[in-house]
Parts: sequence; C-alpha cells; structure tokens
Amino acid sequence: MTTLIKIQNMKCSRDKRVVLAIDKYAIIKDEVLAVIGPNGAGKSSFLHILTRLLKIDQGEVDWKDRSIFSIPALEYRRKLALVMQEPLLLDRSVRDNIAIGLKFRGEQKEQIAKKIEIWAEKFRISHLLDRPAKKISGGEAQRVSLARAFVLEPELLLLDEPFSALDPQTRKEIVKDLRLVLNQTKTTTVFVTHDLNDVAVLADQVVLVWDGRILQAGTYGHVCKNPINEAARNYLSMN
Repeated sequence: MTTLIKIQNMKCSRDKRVVLAIDKYAIIKDEVLAVIGPNGAGKSSFLHILTRLLKIDQGEVDWKDRSIFSIPALEYRRKLALVMQEPLLLDRSVRDNIAIGLKFRGEQKEQIAKKIEIWAEKFRISHLLDRPAKKISGGEAQRVSLARAFVLEPELLLLDEPFSALDPQTRKEIVKDLRLVLNQTKTTTVFVTHDLNDVAVLADQVVLVWDGRILQAGTYGHVCKNPINEAARNYLSMN
C-alpha cells in the first residue's frame, strides 16, 4: 500500500472554533474513502482542507511527504478534480463543458476530442455531447460533471455529496457506473455522503467523523457491524 496523503496532529479552526482535529490518518493510493457523519461533524471541512480552501492551524497534511500547502497552487490544482452536489455547468454544450479543463491545460484539439468521446461513452452521455448543458436533466448534468472530472485524469478525486439531489433510481444507476469507472481507473477518491447505500457500493474504507474528530475508521462492513458506541450505532442505523 502506498500512502498518497498523510495527516498528522492536524487541527483546523473556523471563527476560533475547532472544526476538525485529526491525530493521524493516511489516505491510501488507489482506494476509495467515504467520509460519513452527522451534519456539522466536520465532513466538509475534511474535504475543504484537501482542496486547500481551508488552512490548518497546526500539524501536517502531506502529499507524498510534501506539505500540500507548500506545493505551488497550479501544480496542486492539477492533481485534483472536484465534483459537488450542484454540477455548475457552463451555459454551453455538454462537449464544451467536458473539454473546459483540457483547454485550460493547452491540450491539442485532436486529443481533447478523443478524450471527450472516451469519457462521454463511459458515463453514457455520448448522445448528449452537442446538447446545451442547460437543457439536460439533473442526473445527466451530474454525469457530465463526472466526465469533466475524469477527463483530467486526476490523482485525487473529491466528491462532495454529488448525488444527494437525485432521485433514488437515477442515483443508483450513476453510482453503479461510477463504481465501474473507479474499478478501471483506480483513481484515489474521497467522497462525502450521508447515504450508506453509496458507501456500500463505492467505498473501500470509511471514516466516521463526529464532533470534528475521526470517531471510527475501517472497512464499510467493519464500521457498520461494529459501531464504536451508542451514538455511532444510532447514526448508522438511521442512514
């Protein structure tokens, strides 16, 4: 196992209140990590620190033994791709939305076109490529958002509750397709969710965040079958 990100003695505050404190945790290369927990527990803070939207007060968050905060901004951004609950598509074609990151990187038109076709097929949106992004469904928009992320071949994919606004059937289908893509690409992924069905399908490892700390960590089966206390048991049973 290769560690991609190592967190040690880390503390992060907002408005003088500690929102996340992690003594020690490692995100392993090629694994899919689910971050779960009640509202306000620190899940989003976990993700925002990895994107460098939040700074830490103390400790270390290292990318392959190099502080993420010491890596030049452009170099670091190119390691990541982020998919959020709201797809935030441009008012252009689906094709243009998938291509936008590649164009910023200055890739050749032929290469961009080839990569778009590949990822549109993987996420089953080839038939939508020339359609205006504002005229597709919510599920289709999230598929576009995922294709836009994967086309960049990120070293780390971050998902911030990307399926929570979708109806159950659409959500189930997209999660299934995402699992197939992750199996193919071995993309290291961290995703925040409240839905344990998503966790069961996608996650290799789970961290249960509670009051700004990691309460429990392990495989999905271990965490769900062996909740560490009554609060964890109640949370897991309700979700």
